[in-house]
Amino acid sequence: MNLKKFLLFLLLIVMTILGQEKRILMVIAFENFRDEELFVPKNIFEKNGISVDIASIKKGTAIGMLGAKVEVKLILKDIDVKNYDGIIFVGGTGSESLFTNSDAIKLAQEFYKNKKIVSAICLAPGILAKAGILKGKKATCYPSASKILRENGAVYTGKDVEIDGNIITGSGPQVAEKFGNTILQILKK
Repeated sequence: MNLKKFLLFLLLIVMTILGQEKRILMVIAFENFRDEELFVPKNIFEKNGISVDIASIKKGTAIGMLGAKVEVKLILKDIDVKNYDGIIFVGGTGSESLFTNSDAIKLAQEFYKNKKIVSAICLAPGILAKAGILKGKKATCYPSASKILRENGAVYTGKDVEIDGNIITGSGPQVAEKFGNTILQILKK
């Protein structure tokens, strides 16, 4: 009988450990996010058992630059950093509206302070720069946003994907898959 109890206890521990699902928050502009920078990494994460939530400045149907639509159920100001393993700021021309958004900047700072993954692709690394977390850090972005990174103390590398500590940046839609896979590998550690 004691052996059965022990095995049951052991089974419960294993199930608890395996049941600890990773969770990522993807932040998009409500208008003109870059479609593939959202959907390519999102699909990579979900295929690997990682839960993905999407947030923006308001709830409703957000529209991408290429016409994709996604339902936003979470708003930035309501996000609890403790519920996530990392955050991804999705690029596209609309992401520039988040460069000065206090909720987006606060989230980037809180995720960074809590040593969680902080990532951005395309123009969105500008949010991280404006949040002050790229000072002295290597980062990449879409070339037209490199000035913002440099002005805010980042070391712009121009690479496809750049990792510096818990910060991951990607250069644009053409590297969305590489960007997603890089984040996935770090999440698996």
